[in-house]
Amino acid sequence: GAAMSENPIAEVSGFGVALDRAYDPAGHFWVSAGGAVARVGMDALGVETSGTIAQLAFLPIGEDLKRGEAFGSLEAAKFVGPLASPLSGTVTATNDAVVADPALVERDPYGDGWLVEVRMADPGELGELISGADAIAAWFAAEVEDYRLKGVLAE
Repeated sequence: GAAMSENPIAEVSGFGVALDRAYDPAGHFWVSAGGAVARVGMDALGVETSGTIAQLAFLPIGEDLKRGEAFGSLEAAKFVGPLASPLSGTVTATNDAVVADPALVERDPYGDGWLVEVRMADPGELGELISGADAIAAWFAAEVEDYRLKGVLAE
């Protein structure tokens, strides 16, 4: 078989989904943990339902976060409000590139369009996220279906 690319993106219900990381079921954020530091970004469905992203702002490096609290804020066509952190910990990096060019999140949500990096206070929180290709695909497909039923997504 072909070698896996660095970012294995599968198509689920018409959206690209990276299967090599974990997802927060409470919000459309992915978490890619390498050791104690985890990178956080928005998934394709979160991007789609936000609409065109006008502005992103993040907490300063060194700020402590609790899971569910805002690590930043988003201004977009269909959503203005806080970005809820999938993890507790300390902000160690923010992506200046997406602050300068928010459309980067729409173009490459799983790669260059990442948002923040967090040094995890409780790596056990990763266990509360959805991981494993089959589980991710099933959850994502159900979310897309739910959003379509609610009329959040255009057909």
